[in-house]
Amino acid sequence: MKKPIYPCLWFDGKAKEAADFYCSVFADTKILETNPMVTTFDASGQKFMCLNGGPMFSINPSISFFVVCESETEVSTAWEKLTKEGSVLMPLGAYPWSEKYG
Repeated sequence: MKKPIYPCLWFDGKAKEAADFYCSVFADTKILETNPMVTTFDASGQKFMCLNGGPMFSINPSISFFVVCESETEVSTAWEKLTKEGSVLMPLGAYPWSEKYG
């Protein structure tokens, strides 16, 4: 039986807010389930869990996700939304593995 990777992102009381944000950034994304502890969402067939785990851990740059976009407009729109209140750790640009990556 195939067992897909199922990322769990840890939040301090803002799991639903985070899932709603990611659903607003990426097309073909929807909330699957929500309760006080966990919100799950699907992004183009990839399932994610957002956990209200408390303050002991926080999201950091040790993990990243690669999103394949269909057009430069889609890249620019997602980049603008993600960086509006976020921190850019790698400028959007051309790299050996991708024409637009950041």
